[in-house]
Parts: sequence; C-alpha cells; structure tokens
Amino acid sequence: MSFMSIRTGVALLISVAIAKSAFRRKSLSKSGALVGFLVMAIHLSAGYRFGALILVFFFTSSLLTKLGEEKKRSVDESFKEGGQRNWVQVLANSGIATILVMLIAAKTGWEDKCLDRNDSIPITGLIGGVIGHYACCNGDTWSSEIGLLSNAQPILITTFKKVRKGTNGAVSIEGLVAAAIAGLVIGLTFVMIGLLTVACPVDVAWRQFLVVPIATVAGLFGSLIDSLLGATLQFSGYCTLRKKVVGRRTPTVIHISGVELLDNNAVNAVSVLVTTLLTSLACIYIF
Repeated sequence: MSFMSIRTGVALLISVAIAKSAFRRKSLSKSGALVGFLVMAIHLSAGYRFGALILVFFFTSSLLTKLGEEKKRSVDESFKEGGQRNWVQVLANSGIATILVMLIAAKTGWEDKCLDRNDSIPITGLIGGVIGHYACCNGDTWSSEIGLLSNAQPILITTFKKVRKGTNGAVSIEGLVAAAIAGLVIGLTFVMIGLLTVACPVDVAWRQFLVVPIATVAGLFGSLIDSLLGATLQFSGYCTLRKKVVGRRTPTVIHISGVELLDNNAVNAVSVLVTTLLTSLACIYIF
C-alpha cells in the first residue's frame, strides 16, 4: 500500500469521525457537516500540515463559540446554540484554501513541499496563501468571540467611537490581541506538524519558523480588514423592539454604521481573499 493511499484512508476516517461529532454537538448543521467532511478529507489527503490547519481552526473556533453562550445570546442577533455553521459558512471559511490545497496537490503530485522559492515560486506562494487563509479565519473568529465576552465597550474601527457589542466593525483591545494569538497558533501548528512530516534541507528548514510571525501578522491584519469591511459595507443598527444590534433595516431599527451591501459571509470571504493574496506574496518574497 502506497503512502498516498494510507494518507487518504486516514483522511477519510478522521473526516467522517469529526463531521459526525460536530453534527451531534451542533457545531455544524447537516449541510455543514457534509461539506465539512469533503473539505477536511481534501486537506488531510493533500498534506498533514493542511489538515492540521483546518482542524485547529475548527476546534478552537468551536470551543470559543460555546464559551459564554448566554451572554452572546443576549447580544448576537444570529446566535445559534453550538454555532451550527451551515455549508455556506463552511465554504466562506475554507473554500479558497480548499482550491489552493488542490492546486498544490496537483502541482506536487500529492507530495509535501517546503516553503522555498528556489525550489518553486508557485508552490511557495500557494502554501503561503493557505497559511494566510487560516490565520485570517482564526484571527477573525477569535477576535469576534472573545470581543463579545469582553466587559469593555468596543469602538467602531472607522470613527473610534464607542458602540454597542455586536456592531459590525467594532473592535476591542482584547479582540485584537486574540486575533494576533490566533494567527500565531496557526503558524506554530504549520511549523510543528511540518517538522514531523516534511523533510526540508537544513538551510531551508530553519527558515520555516518565519511562518510564525507571518501568520501572527496575518491573523491581526485579517481581523482588521474584516472589521473595516464590516463597518463600511455591512449594515448595523439597533433594534428598539428586540434590544439588539441587527443587520437589517426595519422601522424599529436605528442606524449605527455601514450600508446593506455585504452580509457576514461575504465580508469574511473578501477579508480572507485579501489576506490570502498578501500572505502569499509575503511568503514568495521572504522564502
């Protein structure tokens, strides 16, 4: 049995187990579990590092979503028990990376490669894009979840004025620190799993540790881009009837910020795309 066959078998078993567990715990809806299974299987089959990134993002995000559920229910208009991410939300947070992972696998023949532009500029850029993708997703999620639990009142990123919790584009010190740490966790995961599964030349191996600061910056930057888009292109208003910040205009809603151009999934997708591209270019330049 080839190494590729073994990895594919492991990928399918892990993906089935996680998707079923996530559905039972209400972290994913039925459609989210199905798409999540496919996405996880593709990542793990393409390389253990890629599988580790999506799993770390999924597990840490799910854990943080469950923290302080009662407090979040009173603030978050779209709150769902356990998170219950559907297929659209799964793809918004993994679709671009899945495409990149498949391109990497096609170019390398499903062989793990190091970040090294002297070996391959396209592959280095693609791998860098995957790192940036999950640093951004993790950073945005950690920032949002921890920000909602903060006792401090957040400020709107475009005006620096205090706004209600749940306002799109609102940031807090705790949330920004969480975003940077979330990116750092993604960077450490990539490097540590790479040390165990990928054989790099000695002169290349030590440079892989530069992924940690790169991912840290990507986590913070991605969160800031998401907040900027949320404050300007996503509507936020206070509903005097429900006593919550909402994302749609109604006669009982007082405008806070933004316009009704993008929804939350679109904002996530755009911020991820921007961070992915910039991290890809950074990795090509640095490695």
